[in-house]
Amino acid sequence: MSAHSLSPRALYEEVAELLRQRIFLRELEPGGWIDELKIAEAYGISRTPLREALKVLAAEGLVTMKVRRGAYVTEVSERDLTDVYHLLGLLESDAASVVASTATATQIETLQAVHQELENCANPETQDREGFFKVNERFHTLLLEIANNRWRDQMVADLRKVMKLNRHNSLLKSGRIEESLNEHRALMAAIASRDSALAMQRMQEHFRNGLEAAN
Repeated sequence: MSAHSLSPRALYEEVAELLRQRIFLRELEPGGWIDELKIAEAYGISRTPLREALKVLAAEGLVTMKVRRGAYVTEVSERDLTDVYHLLGLLESDAASVVASTATATQIETLQAVHQELENCANPETQDREGFFKVNERFHTLLLEIANNRWRDQMVADLRKVMKLNRHNSLLKSGRIEESLNEHRALMAAIASRDSALAMQRMQEHFRNGLEAAN
């Protein structure tokens, strides 16, 4: 297969990523109609790669396709959020259990270093909410990488994209950053002590509390 024949796929994937980021940044609002003609003109592309990109986002749950009405940015209901947090809690608590029992000392040190970045972002005198959000995501990604199950990783990645439609709401709640940090401390203590059952429990608690804060 020639390199030229791959370019249409690369184009629609690039467009999908551009739209994905616009959705996460709220430039395209939840529930809002996606003006295909306007976007195609703005990106200087035909509507074919745009429609392919929208199919990708629809498969991820970020876009909802409505018959004869076009594409809309998905609105996340309370039930949707509950379901997503429930599944993430199951998947990531299992990963935490695996990490506690199988991670090398070096891997745990690396995870601890990212946790320390969380501590720094949460410093009451210099609190960095945006930084905390980004480092928190990096912590969870690293934990999954250490647990090393690509099928779980893919499921979590898809679920987290949907969760981002409700971006920041839980961490913006008063006192939630401090609570989240305490939950991370408890999780790290369980992992460091190689207590798989406790690590699983701590991660489940982390997601239960995150859901309460997000609602």
